[in-house]
Amino acid sequence: MSDFSSSGSDEDLDPELELLDELGGKLSKWTNYIHGWQDRWIVLKGNILSYYRSADEKEYGCRGSICLSKAVITPHEFDECRFDISVNDSIWYLRAEHPLLRQQWIDTVELHKAESGYGSESSLRRHGSLLSLTSAASGLSTTSASSFKKGYSLQEKLAEMETFRDILCRQVDTLQKYFDNCADIDSKDELHRDKGEEIEFCYITVLSDCGTNFASVFSVDSLKGSLGIDFKGEAITFKATTAGILSTLSHCIDILVKREESWQRRLDKEIERRRRAEDAYKAALTELKKKPHYGGPDYEEGPNSLINEEEFFDAVEAALDKHDQIEEQSHAERSRASRQISLPPDTYSSISPPKYLTKPHSQTSSLSSVDLISASDDVHRFSAQVEEMVQSHMTYSLQDVGGDANWQLLVEEGDMKVYRREVEENGIVLDPLKATHAVKGVTGHEVCHYFWDTAFRNDWETTIESFQVVETLSDKAVIIHQTHKRVWPASQRDVLYVSVIRKILSTNENDPDTWLVCNFSVDHDSYPPSARCIRAKINVAMICQTLISPPEGDKEITRDNILCKITYVANVNPGGWAPASVLRAIAKREYPKFLKRFTSYVQEKSSGEAILF
Repeated sequence: MSDFSSSGSDEDLDPELELLDELGGKLSKWTNYIHGWQDRWIVLKGNILSYYRSADEKEYGCRGSICLSKAVITPHEFDECRFDISVNDSIWYLRAEHPLLRQQWIDTVELHKAESGYGSESSLRRHGSLLSLTSAASGLSTTSASSFKKGYSLQEKLAEMETFRDILCRQVDTLQKYFDNCADIDSKDELHRDKGEEIEFCYITVLSDCGTNFASVFSVDSLKGSLGIDFKGEAITFKATTAGILSTLSHCIDILVKREESWQRRLDKEIERRRRAEDAYKAALTELKKKPHYGGPDYEEGPNSLINEEEFFDAVEAALDKHDQIEEQSHAERSRASRQISLPPDTYSSISPPKYLTKPHSQTSSLSSVDLISASDDVHRFSAQVEEMVQSHMTYSLQDVGGDANWQLLVEEGDMKVYRREVEENGIVLDPLKATHAVKGVTGHEVCHYFWDTAFRNDWETTIESFQVVETLSDKAVIIHQTHKRVWPASQRDVLYVSVIRKILSTNENDPDTWLVCNFSVDHDSYPPSARCIRAKINVAMICQTLISPPEGDKEITRDNILCKITYVANVNPGGWAPASVLRAIAKREYPKFLKRFTSYVQEKSSGEAILF
């Protein structure tokens, strides 16, 4: 905190001058529609509000500041933690952590604004006028301050010069008459020398009336000696010269007047052009504010959003199209520079020649007719939840979509079918989704391996902005936190979940074994929900079975003899306030694309590699 100092006396100090000290605190500031709300360090000093990326980066300078003199502070109508500060067209959207802190900020800012001295007598004493600053900066200028007075035009200056000319001419005429009289008196003085002193006195008196103390320069004798000079001719010459000078000045003033008129016409045209440009800018800005891509937080996802469902969907669809275009370009570049990555050795099973891949050893344990291989080695604090989720998916996810489940067929493209059940809870769409697919040339282990292993996540997942393994529970179970790319106007989402891969042996020799990847949301102390993202909840399973058509004779099994049957189920609670119709439309579009993209990636990676059963 900085100390306030003043040049006045102690009696002049107001206790509220402490407001000029520096105050700082952390608020969330709306940056743009891509990054949304970001934490910033806000500093209030005097009547200047500034912000920094963080408190530690103050030494690098602020990233923006506004003067509170004409600022308008507006608490948000619906968001109890948000308030806006606007100065003309510049608006800062700010959010506090709780309503009480927001009110404290508003009160403090309003108090600084009121005590900033804007428009007060003290502010006039502190800031010089434009004219005085200009005069001080241009010491060589010969323009007087009076020439800037309102209404004092060049025409008036010309009339003033004409008046001076008339006065000067009358003065010259007076002097001429005087000198004529002096000549007459001098001619008579030869006969009346006794009147010399009187003439001398009159001569000096008249010269004194003309404003010049000639007596101090000329003596009486010198004046008498100069009476023979042709004063009339000299006066006429002086008069003509003076008139010539004034005529030249008048001519110059006429030129300046003409130039002033020309400049005034050009200035009027420029003012009109700028006025039209300003009107066009304001009209364009008004239209821009009406559109959904205007980047203010009032247009983002929320219960009081100013954007309607149709505009919301159009904006999301446009953003997804752009992402797809970028992904296609990236995929094309990767295809040209593709490289082979060796798969890890198979430690779970081996090739078996019967019609279906079967279990080569006897059954040792049972969980409702399902064996969980190596389950005893996969023990951690989430083991009970993992076993419950796996059992639930094996029991219900593989069931047929018929009956009373109310499954609706969304998409059917070849071997791929996508079903959905419409479920809402408190206005949030919780539609369970189920998709079935059959992919040739890959095994169930390969599909689940690439789906589970985080080393390949960025190769096929295009919706993730960042992800990291929070904790490794075992060789087959990890906790992952991932942040999805923001698609404006929807808010950004993140998810924290346990990811488990399992091989489940069948209880019937004629049925194939099953590979399963199960992802379900959990909580973790190191990654609590943040204000930046909405924490989504998921329960997703990728269930795969490998079907083998044995080749004729003693030929080895190739990828032409393999078919992977995939069942993908997803129960997602996106949270937030996105419109239900938009979420369903996006799910209908994105889930089939995801399955095709992912299975194509597995086929491409597995081609030419050893078969991983």
